[in-house]
Amino acid sequence: MATSSVEAPAPRAFATGAPVGRDALLGAAIRWPRPSLLEAPLELNGKAAEAAQALGLNRVADLLEHLPRARRDARSIAALEPGETATVVAEVKAIAGRPVRRRGMRPLVEATVADGTATMKATFFNQPWLLQRYRPGTRLVLHGKYAGRAAFRVSHHAVTEETGAEAGEVSHYAATVGLSSTQILALMAGSRGLLEEVVEPLPGRLRARHRLPERRTALAAVHFARDGEEAETGRRRLAFEELLLTQLALLHRRARRRSREEAMALDSEPSLTGRWLAGGLPFNLTADQGAAIETIGVELAGSRPMQRLLMGDVGSGKTVVALFAMLRAAEHGRQAVMMAPTETLAEQHFAAIQRLIGAENVSLALLTGSTPAARRADILAKLESGELALAVGTHALIEPGVRFASLAVAVVDEQHRFGVRQRAALDAKAPAGLVAHVLHMTATPIPRTLALCRHGDLDQTRLTELPRGRRPVDTHVVTGGRERARAYERIREELRRGRQAFVVCPLVDEPEDPGAGWWGEAARGAEAAAEARAATVEYERLAAGEFAGFRVVLLHGQMHHRDKQAAMAAFAAGEADVLVATSVIEVGIDVPNATVMVVENAERFGLSQLHQLRGRVGRGEHRSLCLLFGSKTSTRLRALADHADGFALAEIDLALRREGELIGTRQSGLSQFRTARLPEDAALLEAARACAERVIDGDPLLCSPEHVLLAGALAAALGEEAERPIAA
Repeated sequence: MATSSVEAPAPRAFATGAPVGRDALLGAAIRWPRPSLLEAPLELNGKAAEAAQALGLNRVADLLEHLPRARRDARSIAALEPGETATVVAEVKAIAGRPVRRRGMRPLVEATVADGTATMKATFFNQPWLLQRYRPGTRLVLHGKYAGRAAFRVSHHAVTEETGAEAGEVSHYAATVGLSSTQILALMAGSRGLLEEVVEPLPGRLRARHRLPERRTALAAVHFARDGEEAETGRRRLAFEELLLTQLALLHRRARRRSREEAMALDSEPSLTGRWLAGGLPFNLTADQGAAIETIGVELAGSRPMQRLLMGDVGSGKTVVALFAMLRAAEHGRQAVMMAPTETLAEQHFAAIQRLIGAENVSLALLTGSTPAARRADILAKLESGELALAVGTHALIEPGVRFASLAVAVVDEQHRFGVRQRAALDAKAPAGLVAHVLHMTATPIPRTLALCRHGDLDQTRLTELPRGRRPVDTHVVTGGRERARAYERIREELRRGRQAFVVCPLVDEPEDPGAGWWGEAARGAEAAAEARAATVEYERLAAGEFAGFRVVLLHGQMHHRDKQAAMAAFAAGEADVLVATSVIEVGIDVPNATVMVVENAERFGLSQLHQLRGRVGRGEHRSLCLLFGSKTSTRLRALADHADGFALAEIDLALRREGELIGTRQSGLSQFRTARLPEDAALLEAARACAERVIDGDPLLCSPEHVLLAGALAAALGEEAERPIAA
């Protein structure tokens, strides 16, 4: 076999580019990190030791991983301005005590300190022992207020071994009583040499591809950089690692489910579904719906369990796509379920599926906590025998007494409202040795950054195209008495035309004590909470006032189930003109004749929640209106008035609220970032995702030599979370 005559390029020295010979390479010193040194306990005493323990700082490793929460200027003495609060690094030149005349007050300690630019007198209060501790030549980090005339009043101080430039930026740390940020900064400086013992978990080839510094270098930059740019470079290196570990865990979960678990292969010819798609629907599918159905059909035909998240904007037609998956199970003689978080939503899905099935002879039942005992017993018997093909319901579907003959497909709507154990219970309902194909659905559009973090272990499909006939909703922010009066007149105009209206309030009832409960803790305060409109009170006021002569009904979550059903049925049948409700109508309500959505105290609702509420109108042939009673200065309300695209609003919401507030509890351990910032680090997340996919594709178990340290970092960072399988 011929060999190539092309010689590999000679190695060159880093930075200088000078050629490096074979002897130099073989003779180069190799130094391995000694991570055991990082396990040494922090040497602190008294209150400082107790404070460090409260902060979780027990070992040197804990200290080095205690990342700064901000940066502030370290000023030179010559640059200080009178009245300025600042941090200074200086050396003690002389120190002495000075008695004070005030009774009960300890002598002051005054130290003459210098930093190479100037000299000043630093005053320490109530700490006479510093005379013995801060001898001349001691270097200090001082934080306090410059009083002018070379006088500095110290509030926090610590010894430091830092000998770099005096001016620049210094790190500011989360601290507590007994251990200040300044003291932590000094401890960090004293432990700087131990950064050499930090293990590098990322393979060299990976770091080279993404131009990432070593972990120890990144930590040094975050803690000790003298300018923000250098510190940001270090933070991004640590953020990439954090995001990479998260994505590796998510992809590892997905790979484990695919390799270790098996589902029924629904691969026969589409007889029932083919007929249903060809002529059984009262409308044409959108291109998005068609593509989603095709993708899901391919996945259902395999024995690897489907785990797909279907995201759709309000009214995008997710139910049709979900019903296709359920009917594929039925035409194979198997069973399918759709589980919703509330009875109201389950009932709406049940009614919608009844309409969509049309003339097809497929058995269907609704099972909730309110299902009468006799009816429940009948449903359970038919599910266990296999006589019942499709079931829609709440968590009642996964109770211990519910058994399926051959569950093959499960649809979980608004899946973020279910706990891991509840979703895992669905897996247990499938035949022994098998799991169900699972389609997760959400009507809340999720930005891609959050979708990768929260649901990165699921394949994802988006429905962004609205069905034909959906009309845009005119959205206006209403402020002040005059605009409110005009808004009510506009609503009455719609009611006189035979249309219907929703009025949504943030509270069920007025609190007896406006300062008590969760509303008293809200950022708006107890006074604002007391002014919030309550559904029960607003119902009575509107029925006797602005909507006198019209039929007004009330709906909220605390009503008896029968009363809720009666109110919703009356509104859906056109027997009521106005439905006054809480956000219980946020999802699942479909009344095409409703053309007005009124939201009281709209600032109290989240942006995505407001978008969901707006989606309850605009479902019929008539143009619709959304009136947001609130402040015109609200960024969220202006955004809703300006944008109709739910995914665009989700991105705006993420930018306004930051990822920490939006992250749910589905994978809380995987979603709380220490260094990564979303959405600012979206590009970094995309790069980490692509990198994780390459790693998992080539080494699913992370057992190759180059990935051993990466696997260790994954286990250390996420523990059991990294191994926990995906729950249905």
